[in-house]
Amino acid sequence: MKRSPTKSTRQSKSSRRDPSTATVHSPDDAGKSVLAWLKQHGTKHNREGMKRYGLPSDKAFGIPVNVLQKYAKQLGRNHELAAALWETGWYEARMLASFVDEPERVTPAQMDRWCKDFDNWGICDTVCFFLFDRTPYAFDKVEQWATSSEEFARRGAFALLACLALHEKNAGDSRFLECLPMIEEAAKDERNFVKKGISWALRAVGRRNRELHIASVKLAQRLAASQQSTPRWVGKDVLRDLTKPAVIRRLKSR
Repeated sequence: MKRSPTKSTRQSKSSRRDPSTATVHSPDDAGKSVLAWLKQHGTKHNREGMKRYGLPSDKAFGIPVNVLQKYAKQLGRNHELAAALWETGWYEARMLASFVDEPERVTPAQMDRWCKDFDNWGICDTVCFFLFDRTPYAFDKVEQWATSSEEFARRGAFALLACLALHEKNAGDSRFLECLPMIEEAAKDERNFVKKGISWALRAVGRRNRELHIASVKLAQRLAASQQSTPRWVGKDVLRDLTKPAVIRRLKSR
């Protein structure tokens, strides 16, 4: 006859349970549990590695993205938890916020608040890639943020556009063609993370289909012929990618 576990056995098993997945009474409590998990799993070695990629390490635990993604699946989608994690300001907590938030509950105001907090390319690109491009306000934010004077807000516009080109299967070509003048205007921006975001956006749009490829290549050629160094860099960077034989073959086969 199988014996029922004793009280002490049940307590022992409970004590080994991950506190971040236990039942909690508020998003703030959950956020504290998540932060405790992050602190436990971070390493100095990983924080040092972040510095080499231009990522902040002063308020980071040092946890690889793939580990965070696995942990986010355990946590599940939770809009309130995402808000609490974002407010902590910790790098990995904000990464988790983008993984666990519920896109259908994200508002334009929230997008603007989080965009104002962008202070590195890792958070900017991750939020756009895993969350913001899944909202119905994404194209509006591309247009709004494209003229921002803040470096990572402006990068956010073009990172978001790149993510839309990659993920938004139902958008017509006209939505992307309307963004090309914004790319051409912003290509004058000399800031490193902005110009790299612009290149990413134009390359992603150009890889979407043959019509957008033709339009993107024409724009890249104009930029590459510019007398200004930054547009010229963007244009040449895009042309190197969009004129690859493999890219052209893949577009012709569609």
